[in-house]
Parts: sequence; C-alpha cells; structure tokens
Amino acid sequence: MFIYPDIPPAIAISIGPLDIRWYGLMYLIGLLIAWWGIKNNFKKNTHFNLEPKDAEDLIFYTAFGLILGGRIGYMLFYGWQNLINDPLSLVRVWEGGMSFHGGLLGGFFGIYYFAKAQKIDLGNLLDVIVPWVPPGLFFGRVGNFLNGELWGSVASPDIWWAFVVRGVPRHPSQLYEALFEGLLLFILLQYLSLKPKPKFFLSGVFLLSYGVARFAIEFVRLPDLHMNPDAGGYIAFNWLTMGQILTAPLILIGIIIISFSLKKRYETVS
Repeated sequence: MFIYPDIPPAIAISIGPLDIRWYGLMYLIGLLIAWWGIKNNFKKNTHFNLEPKDAEDLIFYTAFGLILGGRIGYMLFYGWQNLINDPLSLVRVWEGGMSFHGGLLGGFFGIYYFAKAQKIDLGNLLDVIVPWVPPGLFFGRVGNFLNGELWGSVASPDIWWAFVVRGVPRHPSQLYEALFEGLLLFILLQYLSLKPKPKFFLSGVFLLSYGVARFAIEFVRLPDLHMNPDAGGYIAFNWLTMGQILTAPLILIGIIIISFSLKKRYETVS
C-alpha cells in the first residue's frame, strides 16, 4: 500500500498573495488540450467552414457553460439546503463544489449556442469536440486526488494499490476515474474517430462509456455524507449514491443516441 503524501491542501502554487489551486490548474490543462485538439481538427474538417481561431471562441463558450453549469448543478444536486439558507453561496466557487453532470449540461448549451451562432451542424461539431473531452476528466480527477478529496471506501489488505489516508487504507477512486473516464475513454474515442462515423455516434459512445465507468466506480467511492447522514450518505438500498442516480440516465441516453445514429446511417445507405 501507499501512504498518501502530505500535499498542501488545494494549493498548487503560491505567488505572493495569489494562490493557484490544483483543481483550477487541472481544469486549465484540460481546456488547453481540448483547444489544441479541436483547433487541429478544424484545419482538416470539411463538414463546416471554420478556422482554427474559431476554436478559441468555442472553448470560451464551452468553458463558460461548463463552469456555470458545474456550479449550479452542484448546488442543486448536492448543496440544495445550503443554497436555500445562503443563496450567495452559489457564486462562492472558491469554496469548492462542482458537479460533472451540471458541467456536462452547461458545456452542451455552450456548444449549442456556438453551433447556432456559426450556423453549423451540431452533430458534426460534437463529433469534433467529444474525443477531446476525456483529457479534462483525467486531469480533473487527478486534481481531486491532489486535493485529497472524493476518496474511495475502505480497502481490504489485498488491495496493494490502496492509499493509506489518515491511517485508513482507501481505494483511490479519483485515480480509478482518471484511468477509466479519462485515459482509456480518450484512447477509445480517438481510435473510433480515425474513420468516419455517423453523426452523434461518438457522443453516444462517450455518454455510454462514461456512464458505465462512473456508475461502477461509485460502488467503491465514498458517498457525500450530508446527502443522507442516517444512511452513511447513500440515497437508497444501502448502496445507491446520488452520483449513480445522475449517471444512470447518461447510460440510457448514450444507448439511444448510438442506436439512433446507426439507424440513420443505414437508412441513408439504403
């Protein structure tokens, strides 16, 4: 087993009075990778007339929607009572609290707005963007690990890769998510994007793959205790978490999108 290192909480770099936090730094790295990949794809994509510089506008709208949606989603899904008691807590993002599911929805609306403004096909645009989303997920989860948050449940002695956190061996669920939702999903989507695919296919694969990985990893990730203190944070059945409740629809939507995409391709071919 590994001993979790004594990393200064949340702070990556301090420059005078300025503190650069791990999570913000990881977000920035993910966005820069997405910007680089999307810009290069714009150079060779023939489905719409966009310049590489347009990638900057796309990243801006997407990032704005992601951050706004992530914060609103967290307060609605995980911090509703705090929001009721203190509405201004919504804007205090430096206190922490971002929801992937809210960020996903907000980012989608940012992309949708860009597509409408540029008068380009949403499906083709998503096909360019989706393969470059997993790096952001990878670095985001690494940021969770460096922050020492979102740990997994207690690990048995035979889990040699567990981390001892304050004397307790735990599953590094942040690193599980970084691996499956980030690195492996990135490899899968990049491989699938090597050859033309029907519109929305990659989006469906992303939602389905992320959903399955996240749902499974939630079984070894500690739930948010405040969601249901009497049941250890579990919403129902002594195992169902809020993350699984929010993730299950992504699996269903992913299957529907893939089926719809393949059906439309066969109808076009015939």
